[in-house]
Amino acid sequence: MSDKTEPTSASKTGLAAGSTEWTAADAVPLVRVPQPSDDKYRRGVLGVRTGSDMYPGAAVLGVDAAARTGVGMIRYLGPVVPTGLVLQRRPEVVTAPGRVQAWLLGSGMDAEKRSDDDTALLRSALGENVPCVIDAGALDLVLTAGASTIITPHAGELASLWDRVGVTVERAAISDDPEHWAAATAERFGVVVLLKGARTIIAGPSTDTISVTASSSWAATAGSGDVLGGILGALLATNATFLADEGTDILLGVAATAAYLHQAAGARASGGGPITALDIAESVGATIADLLDHAAR
Repeated sequence: MSDKTEPTSASKTGLAAGSTEWTAADAVPLVRVPQPSDDKYRRGVLGVRTGSDMYPGAAVLGVDAAARTGVGMIRYLGPVVPTGLVLQRRPEVVTAPGRVQAWLLGSGMDAEKRSDDDTALLRSALGENVPCVIDAGALDLVLTAGASTIITPHAGELASLWDRVGVTVERAAISDDPEHWAAATAERFGVVVLLKGARTIIAGPSTDTISVTASSSWAATAGSGDVLGGILGALLATNATFLADEGTDILLGVAATAAYLHQAAGARASGGGPITALDIAESVGATIADLLDHAAR
């Protein structure tokens, strides 16, 4: 993978000093533009273990969003029902195991209903020592995750995560003070936290928080979080080489850029009116094109 604008060591995350709200200018360096010498492998390979027979659509939405974010290849490795739906929607997706640069895990799963085999496969992915996005039904495995991990809970899921380590916190308390709880979670679990909401908060174990404020409430719709997971997984795969060179600070920029692209794609798809999650996914490519076009001016 290569990029025409690589972040410098002074601003690995792209965040300007004293800034809290992530902007288009901050996002641009984390969108890796393919070069003539790049093939599909150099552009990043994302492994995906998401969806279930109960929630197959989550797999479709995440994979579709990832494909539109610029990743070179997607390996979807999930149950039979979502696999069939994913291939109907995106026939270019590979369903054979192989090397990946990053994993997207857990969207559309239920931790309480996972089979032992599914749990073993998730643990195996977490043990591969590549960057991971952990969402929804895999959040219970965060204690076994490595340092290069981004978790994407909403307030209720974050409350459940704390409950697993013996700390009771109400969902409303997290919603009332998302900066505190995102930062506390990052410190306690040693991961980057993307706490979803109308104002998304991103925090790392030893950094200030970043915020991304949604410009349209129409994006608060079923499956929207699965689309965000796909965008984030793709960005993590395309930035994996830079992560290896620069360390985990870049994870915050990747997470914030995913949140920024998600809200911008939602606003673009909405145009002021109702949208569905698939509408957001379908707007990602054009949203990235606009972002890069404006940056080049």
